[in-house]
Amino acid sequence: METSKRLQNQIDITIYSGTKAGFKKTTSINGVDLVPCYSTDRIFPLDNWFFNRSLTKKTGNIDADVYEAHAVSGYGFPKTLKNQKIKKPFIHTIHGVLADEYEQAKKEGYPSVRGRLANYLMHGLAKLEEETAHDATLIVTISNYSLEKIQKHYHIDKSKVRIVPNGVDVEKFKPAENSEENRRKLGLGDEPCVLFVGSLIPRKGLPFLVEAAKKMVKEKANTKFLIVGDGPLKNQLTSSLEKTNLLDNFLLMGNLEDDRLSAVYSCADAFVLPSIQEGQGIVLLEAQASGIPVVAFDVGGINEAVRNGETGFLVKPGSTGELGDALLKLLSDRALKEKMGANGRRFVSESFTWDICAQKMLKVYDEALAS
Repeated sequence: METSKRLQNQIDITIYSGTKAGFKKTTSINGVDLVPCYSTDRIFPLDNWFFNRSLTKKTGNIDADVYEAHAVSGYGFPKTLKNQKIKKPFIHTIHGVLADEYEQAKKEGYPSVRGRLANYLMHGLAKLEEETAHDATLIVTISNYSLEKIQKHYHIDKSKVRIVPNGVDVEKFKPAENSEENRRKLGLGDEPCVLFVGSLIPRKGLPFLVEAAKKMVKEKANTKFLIVGDGPLKNQLTSSLEKTNLLDNFLLMGNLEDDRLSAVYSCADAFVLPSIQEGQGIVLLEAQASGIPVVAFDVGGINEAVRNGETGFLVKPGSTGELGDALLKLLSDRALKEKMGANGRRFVSESFTWDICAQKMLKVYDEALAS
């Protein structure tokens, strides 16, 4: 949607989306038409199947010069185009490579029946993602890391892949002038504050943050950890915090809209992402755009989204000691925090705005048309 908004004066774009959150009628937002395709909005694989079924039924009525689908959201579409002898370029955009996520999840083991089922479904979706990639004219992905994994798992030639990173709205996510007021609204005082934003799922590595927090509160007992996001591990996280006597140090905020989220970023002294796998990590870009230094494990494409030692710290994957030490360093050194925050704002503004990313995507559309 962000790319579409910025290209509306250069090309006509129509988005076909699942019927989520009450979206039932064709509408226009910022000059971009959105068309609903039935989906259950409940269980992801089933929801995705219904969406694809609805989308493919509309194929004959969708007249475009270039078609694009993200991840496995439109896995049936290129086959339907072929079956209906519609010879138009098709672009497959892959964010995190599902086969890579599946591989990383296997390394972590299968802690529950739900976890085993989730990994089984992910394996199946990865196969669909691979098939879609092979059917595509061009593939777009978000980082060099994801490019390498597409080559490794899906056996796609590098010449078929283009890198267009996710972007950030730097006018929405920016250093706030009213951070003290935002902190007051959250019931925060002068406590040092660490922020996490992401789904509460295994690959986001929340248990590593809990372990790091145990060490951190021994040195800074009043440290607050803001957790924005929701997911299947919420109850497990709450139980873990109770067992480690950390519940008072954590504030679980659930999912937030962007407007409120940008205000929460301004409350943080440091941002943390303890993921064990990331194709890029858009929340790292949002934090840096907000002038907040970041700490993360050096995994996946994160080192393309963070300048280690300049805009934050990248530490050894799985090392809760290094994770906690890096966060404590930022919480204890105001000058360093402000310097890294300013560096991060400049870094994102120069390389990762949605305007920059949209123009890169436009070049991919032009290339696909010329192929």
